[in-house]
Amino acid sequence: MTSTTPPAVRPEALGRPTPAERARTVACRPPAAVCAAGVSGSRVLAHATTLTGQVLLVVPTDGELAAAVAAADEGDLPALVMVTDHAPVPLRDQVRAQLWLSGWLTPVRDEDLRAATLDFADVLPAGSLLDVGVTATLLRLDLAEVVLGEGGGTAEIEPEDYVAASPDPLVAVETSALQHLDDDHPEELALLRTRIPAEWVRDGDVVRPLGLDRAGFRLRIESERGHRDVRVPFDVPVTTAEDLGPAVHRLLCAARRCCQD
Repeated sequence: MTSTTPPAVRPEALGRPTPAERARTVACRPPAAVCAAGVSGSRVLAHATTLTGQVLLVVPTDGELAAAVAAADEGDLPALVMVTDHAPVPLRDQVRAQLWLSGWLTPVRDEDLRAATLDFADVLPAGSLLDVGVTATLLRLDLAEVVLGEGGGTAEIEPEDYVAASPDPLVAVETSALQHLDDDHPEELALLRTRIPAEWVRDGDVVRPLGLDRAGFRLRIESERGHRDVRVPFDVPVTTAEDLGPAVHRLLCAARRCCQD
């Protein structure tokens, strides 16, 4: 079971990330897997979507994928890149979302290599970038299709919308914030539980932190019946990580007031 937004209400109207923004956020997660014709398996050392929406992969130069791209007709190889987003706290179902990016892989040209490497490092300063041109190869995926699987459904996203979108402003702090809440703040988590409609939670159900984005928390209700995901929104969506502390404080204060009424 998952909570859903009524079809007539767009996510952005509620301050929630759009599917394209969610896709860009999921794209920030490791690891990635690649499926391509004639390639039985290949390690991806690092992957990133740059600030301008360019999808880049670092792969071993002596691996099957780099060899297949180099040998491909017309210099490109049809491929599917899959990124899996796992919850940062223990849950029955750890997979929060999956992102499928399909298109054509090509080697980054020598004259573009320095600029592309710097663009990659701007969003992910991966150590494997130091090996590009030596034991690693930088590949670019020219996007043809973007599909996001989340909450029991899928959304097809236009490649130009994916390129134009940005990751959630809390993507860099989400994991540590949720783990801190789950490990060290049971009272605050109990307060967030009070913001869930009473008919959705029964005695014995377990409520865990599932996600955090600019619009608020996502909580998972685990029960014998299965699980259900629900949002607990901030009063105002945040725009930077510095806004998170005050937003959480206001949310918890509102929950305490309701408990005291």
